[in-house]
Amino acid sequence: MGERAERDAVVWRNRALMVFDRVSVPVAVCDVYGAVLLANPAMAAECGTSPGRLRGREVLELFRPQEETQVKRIAEALRLRHRSRYQVSVCWQAPGGGERYGELTADPVSDSVEETPALLVMLRVLGERAPREAAPPVRVTPVEARILALLAGGATTARAARETGLTTDGVTYHLRRLSARWDAANRTELVARAYALGVLAAGVWPPVPASEE
Repeated sequence: MGERAERDAVVWRNRALMVFDRVSVPVAVCDVYGAVLLANPAMAAECGTSPGRLRGREVLELFRPQEETQVKRIAEALRLRHRSRYQVSVCWQAPGGGERYGELTADPVSDSVEETPALLVMLRVLGERAPREAAPPVRVTPVEARILALLAGGATTARAARETGLTTDGVTYHLRRLSARWDAANRTELVARAYALGVLAAGVWPPVPASEE
């Protein structure tokens, strides 16, 4: 290649990169295995990061395929050097916390048929699901938490009463309220629910309320 041809190639490459960066459609260039080589700002914005930080990331880890069979078909087609356009339904976490869904389109590109192609990947955003609201925290009174911890440690109603300064009827009253609230059939199930709901600290002996860990 002559000196002038090299200069022209550099000029056209720079112009192409300028267009690549300014286009509003999320676009990336990946190797045949799906690792990002180059991404434009619109693609990086979908991941809540900058283009440089996407380099080397797996595109199908950033955008999760909804159908595994689609990915397998594409991998086999690329292995056989087919040059069709491939589409994958994907979802991903939006920068605002919601979940977006859409479609990735991959076009194999190379200078010759024999050369291993790169993939020109474009993302089409179809919609967004609102983030799920976190479940409200489980609330129990300090006395209830203490009774549950004593029961988890094998205490009887009488001992739980002595330890908390209540009567046995008072302990029974709290246990009935908790059983009704959590739909627990017996005390064993009640203690199990307390651990599952995070009221009692996991992996601690003797049992203690999570608030005291």
